Amino acid sequence: MRKLAIGTALSGALALTGLAAPAASATGTPDLTFAGVTVNNGKPIVVGTAKAVTVPVTYTLTRPKDLVIDQDKTVQAVFLYLGTLRSMDNDLGPDTPPACKATATTDTTVTESCTEKIVVTPGESVYEAAEATTWKAAGLYAHSDGSVSDDYLHGENDVTVWGNLGSVPVRRAALLTANAAPEPVVKGRTLTVKGKLSRANWSTGRYAGYQGQKVVLQFKADGGSYANVKGITSGAGGALSTTVKATRSGTYRFVFAGTATTGAKTSAGDHVTVK
Repeated sequence: MRKLAIGTALSGALALTGLAAPAASATGTPDLTFAGVTVNNGKPIVVGTAKAVTVPVTYTLTRPKDLVIDQDKTVQAVFLYLGTLRSMDNDLGPDTPPACKATATTDTTVTESCTEKIVVTPGESVYEAAEATTWKAAGLYAHSDGSVSDDYLHGENDVTVWGNLGSVPVRRAALLTANAAPEPVVKGRTLTVKGKLSRANWSTGRYAGYQGQKVVLQFKADGGSYANVKGITSGAGGALSTTVKATRSGTYRFVFAGTATTGAKTSAGDHVTVK
């Protein structure tokens, strides 16, 4: 696994002149409460092979009233991680500081509504098939002090992380095609609908055929709405092929419901005129 991204996302607090962050310490940690963490509006994060995906994160932070979080020497944020806090396999953190707005105050605390964005880039943020799984959310607080010159370097970091604040599935994007032939077709004749189901491979940056998956053929008559016709299973290389009797003009498409590792996908429709 590559180096974790927390140091990049929160470099102002976790590093001093390029030094990596030390082990987490609870010394002097203020009483922070992260609550209501919602990642990607509660939907799975679906990542393809080229385009970066921007993931919104919202949460509520309650902090001591006298604590100043400047997102420079003192920062807070929510990040996503795989594994455990003791042994993280990977993490995804915000590249810019969270935006927080006070919603309630007491004599000793301030409660804020916070938003941030995590950018997931295939081949960089995620690049192994095993990362298409459920990630957990964690809240982070960090404070750094230090001084540096040409002949002296000193840095002190205090890092605290609260894990298991929520979860979100990360899935590989799918591609799905459909093509009905012959076009046009004589009423009562056999119509063949072919297509292909493939999914993103983050390691190669390409899509590969997804074999052995259930896909539903749907049909929408002109002026009507889509309805299920039959279910089929993708073959070698993700190939799809089935036949139906041509009864009236309309549009055919394939629908893939997705799996625990791969996002759902609906193909573009292919219209056929029946004579």
